[in-house]
Amino acid sequence: MELDKDDHPSLLLVDDDETFCRVLTKALARRGFDVSVASDVETALALAESNPPEYAVVDLKMPGPSGLVLVKRLKELDPETRIVMLTGFASIATAVEAIKLGATHYLAKPSDADEIVAALQREGGDAETPVTSQPLSVDRLEWEHIQKVLAENQGNISATARALKMHRRTLQRKLSKHPVRE
Repeated sequence: MELDKDDHPSLLLVDDDETFCRVLTKALARRGFDVSVASDVETALALAESNPPEYAVVDLKMPGPSGLVLVKRLKELDPETRIVMLTGFASIATAVEAIKLGATHYLAKPSDADEIVAALQREGGDAETPVTSQPLSVDRLEWEHIQKVLAENQGNISATARALKMHRRTLQRKLSKHPVRE
């Protein structure tokens, strides 16, 4: 028996990487989702306001407002929307904010469709998550601190540079690099 398109759960995929969206859209459609795609927060909001999605996969860093803005707005539109924040710029500060704003889960890229679907369906935390005995590296601690101060300054690069007593261009250079993997 064929399912009607209306029987598939709706999922809003928001990422500015066209290739990633094309591949993930196909993978999620094969897993039974009716996928809508947007490449920025404004487009995503227009889609969500006309038809609030049951699920959303939101990239953190895109041109314009960050995915955190979208997470907050999606939860205002429908508190039941299950959201996964997906990012290549993972940090403790953005993970905490995403969860506080209503994201169900936070995943670092690269993540495959199975990991994303599992994260969308997770109901709670995992008390069995292993605790590492290895402290964060100095480079990772620096990245985390910059992200925390950036979040405190609502993403304002100039204000963050002043707070860190760092030249604005130096901060921009540090932010353009991917975080150190642990």
